Amino acid sequence: MPEMGDDEITASVITDSICMSTYKLAIMGEEHKRAPKDLAANPAMIGHEFCAVITGVGEKWKEKYRVGDSVIMQTALNENDSLASPGFTYPYVGGAATNILIPNYVMKLGCLFRFEADAYFLGSLAEPMGCIVAAFQASYHTVHGSNVHIMGAKKDGCTAILGGCGPMGLGTIDYALHCDAPPRLIAVTDINEALLQRAQEIFAGEQGKEGGVKLVFLNGAEQNIKETLLEVAPGGYDDVFSMVPSAQVVELADSILGRDGCHNFFAGPTDPGFSARINWFNVHYGATHVVGTSGGTVRSILESVELMKQGRINPAVMITHVGGLNAVVDTTLNLPVIPGGKKLIYTQIDFPLTAIADLAEKGKTDPLCRRLGEIVASNNMLWCPEAEHVLLEAMTRN
Repeated sequence: MPEMGDDEITASVITDSICMSTYKLAIMGEEHKRAPKDLAANPAMIGHEFCAVITGVGEKWKEKYRVGDSVIMQTALNENDSLASPGFTYPYVGGAATNILIPNYVMKLGCLFRFEADAYFLGSLAEPMGCIVAAFQASYHTVHGSNVHIMGAKKDGCTAILGGCGPMGLGTIDYALHCDAPPRLIAVTDINEALLQRAQEIFAGEQGKEGGVKLVFLNGAEQNIKETLLEVAPGGYDDVFSMVPSAQVVELADSILGRDGCHNFFAGPTDPGFSARINWFNVHYGATHVVGTSGGTVRSILESVELMKQGRINPAVMITHVGGLNAVVDTTLNLPVIPGGKKLIYTQIDFPLTAIADLAEKGKTDPLCRRLGEIVASNNMLWCPEAEHVLLEAMTRN
């Protein structure tokens, strides 16, 4: 890295979770909307879901930041309508690294935040949760008979989350259940029966909870899934989130919207020509509409952090694997075929990518994995601060 300037900050990255968007960058290269057009000559540092510790502060920022602060970043900077973003565009700032140089414009835009929690991995998950919050904030509804738009997913409405048992889908369920304006019904679909079963295990305490949101899980591969979804919500859905970039899913989402229903196309496609059919009759007479969001905002990431602090959401539901910096390349390039959810990377250590579900088995020959397996087994098979502390202490000692 170049030396730190008076208006820059340096930091050591501790955790970075790998996003499907990084896989898309790897396979699309300069065709990716956030990539610079000279990517081949000037590679970007990947990774945008990270938590770091400040190691140096330029003179300009010494009143606001201190060495030793844990920080997270809103990486979708949204400056002048540009899609340029750390983790996609710039050479010295990204999560898949031991040390980074944070340029002045990140702080100038108010996109670097101190993060106080008992685990670094929660900081990494603030960014993807912020993307989910932003999607709910971007959805909107209208006042019948006027042109007034009311921003946000509908409180006490009916919400469908299609393809909703992957990592971002689980985060979406968690947020929908525990946000300030929850729906009265959430219907979740997925075509992977194992993922459906795991999602039901994670949220078992929410199903049938007195005074809670009605939560229904359905196999999206069933022949009459549209009819089944509409039996659950006979008037159609107020908000539908498409969590996979599939034309079939998009068309299903459109077909189950109720009057004034909002379809949020959440999952970004890799094909610039991706398209699907929607019912324009319903757009005209039923006021149905579509929105799409890419990345989060300052407001959304701060809301996700606040909900974590209050213990209302637990983004650990997204994580299924942990690994060290040595695992980043193979994991990124093979992300679509590695089962499970988020792959969490501890960038200061070497550790093979390991499924949380496999820790106990590996523990038969590895004492560290045995201890980690015992910890997650007592925590509903979810990664947690205690597991992080044990991993980092053991690997640092070695």
